[in-house]
Amino acid sequence: MNKKEMAKELFFKGYNCAQAVAGVFAEEMGMDFDTVVKTVSSFGGGMGRMREVCGAVSGMFFVAGALYGYSDPKDFNAKKEHYERIQHLAAKYKETTGSIICRELLGLEGKDTKAEPSKRTDEYYKKRPCPEMIGLAAEIMEDYILHMEKRGDES
Repeated sequence: MNKKEMAKELFFKGYNCAQAVAGVFAEEMGMDFDTVVKTVSSFGGGMGRMREVCGAVSGMFFVAGALYGYSDPKDFNAKKEHYERIQHLAAKYKETTGSIICRELLGLEGKDTKAEPSKRTDEYYKKRPCPEMIGLAAEIMEDYILHMEKRGDES
């Protein structure tokens, strides 16, 4: 099963969007699954259900940071390269979705920002584009990792 399908499966098990995307890359990040899903749990629902940046995108960015991020705050080249990477990943996502903002993706402008999560019912899953968004983010990240591995082989 590819990362796209694995991430969608996690969402259908009840994990939020960020957890579903980041969780499937736990091994690649050298982290255990429980640590990953706990660490990104705040990002679901567009940052704690505030409907800001899509949780699937946040999960993708988390993975990118864990795998390719910088640690030296004075290394401006590494910082620039990483920000370019994040902007590239966001642009790939937006090519398909038109946005990286949860409320825009869900058509919830100004609505449904209460802290209480929605019950995961059949109706919930029918009306949400989230599984496809999660699959897209996981697929973009998986493709990016493969690209980076291939690039490393050419060096």
